[in-house]
Amino acid sequence: MRLTTTGCALALCLTLAAATAAAGNDNWPQFRGPTMNAAVADNPDLPERWSETENVEWVADIPGLGWSSPVVWGDRVFLTTVTADGDFELPKPGLYAPRGRPDPVPLEHDWLVYCLSLQTGEVLWRRSVETGRPDFPRHMKNSYASETPATDGERVYVRFGELGLYTFDMDGNEVWRLEIPDRQTRSDWGSASSPVVHGDMLIIVYDNEEESWIAALDKRTGAELWRTERDEVSSWASPYVWEHEGRTEIVTSAVNRIRSYDLDGNLLWEMDGRMSWAAIATPFSSHGLVYVNSGYFRDEHRPAYAIRPGASGDITLAEGERSNEYVAWYQPRAGNYNTSPLIYGDIYYSLLDRGLFEAYDARTGQPVYGRQRIRVAASFTSSPWAYNGKIFALSEQGDTYVIRAGREFEVMGVNSLGELALASPAIAGDRLLIRTQSKLYSIRKE
Repeated sequence: MRLTTTGCALALCLTLAAATAAAGNDNWPQFRGPTMNAAVADNPDLPERWSETENVEWVADIPGLGWSSPVVWGDRVFLTTVTADGDFELPKPGLYAPRGRPDPVPLEHDWLVYCLSLQTGEVLWRRSVETGRPDFPRHMKNSYASETPATDGERVYVRFGELGLYTFDMDGNEVWRLEIPDRQTRSDWGSASSPVVHGDMLIIVYDNEEESWIAALDKRTGAELWRTERDEVSSWASPYVWEHEGRTEIVTSAVNRIRSYDLDGNLLWEMDGRMSWAAIATPFSSHGLVYVNSGYFRDEHRPAYAIRPGASGDITLAEGERSNEYVAWYQPRAGNYNTSPLIYGDIYYSLLDRGLFEAYDARTGQPVYGRQRIRVAASFTSSPWAYNGKIFALSEQGDTYVIRAGREFEVMGVNSLGELALASPAIAGDRLLIRTQSKLYSIRKE
């Protein structure tokens, strides 16, 4: 059953930094941007200071609750939310409640897709895809709109995890929809893995406690092209399409195994990463390697791996190994929990939920500096981003800490928006788009 009522989720060389940053970012088509490594080319017009009023081009009120990131194509911004008619438990900062609420809030919900003008923040269109009372649980800090949409400039593809997939053209006309039966998730946390577009395919992963799988759909029609079963428990990481000289592959992170598939859904390689209890951070590539990690805060083993291209079969590290033919490096305690890591220049930066920050050599995995405290009591779910020789880390309290990139840790400043923030930002041209609990800000130099 789906709904209880019917209805229709630096001192770092800047030239090196630019070499591994996204070359152009006028469009931000998916979670964490074109490369899923949110480091963009330096641009003196990008903002480095802001507040609720300083360098704010516009601010749009977004009703309801949703932690999906905004995505951008051309002059349009897309994001999702879910409203509820009545009072319900709102999220709060910090780590709490290891289990979600098994009984959904008994209120009428409305699952919504928004399209806004990038220039003005005006709502160009809004579409409701379902209404009713949900019968599937979620964690209080999660939302029913946590999956980030994807767009290819012709359509926007929206996944509301427990409901299905919904596709619209750029003018808001529905193209197709596909119901996906909801499954039990670990500890009633709900879902969060975002869709990815590659060529004519829309790729989704649904790891749960009942029937896990990865599938590719025809992005034009929603027809299933292939589906591969996965021996997995719940995970929340989005898939990553890794294009390198040898081939294109789909890399997935999960609790039981790290796996890679070809574009027909066939398994290429896998490894037992002895991952932590929760796999949430999304893979990405840089320096010719793909990086995969997990880091549930209660686990002693929170691994991060860098994997070389060309692997096949089982590439699991033997006991005591730190590398092998295909695993370039392994750090047993460098993994992230909710945040995804970042590579800027030659350094791999890891932002931990409880406000700790550390850095490693991206090629070798050797520590650059150990754990540093950003600020006491600051907590983080949003993933960091980088440009102009700086790392930006948005806390759950709505404060963005500006950290000097390079081999020495320094917090250079803080920019405050004064409201809970869990979504990862988008960068489009000279604009920074930050979503807080009730608003979407376009930050731009005045």
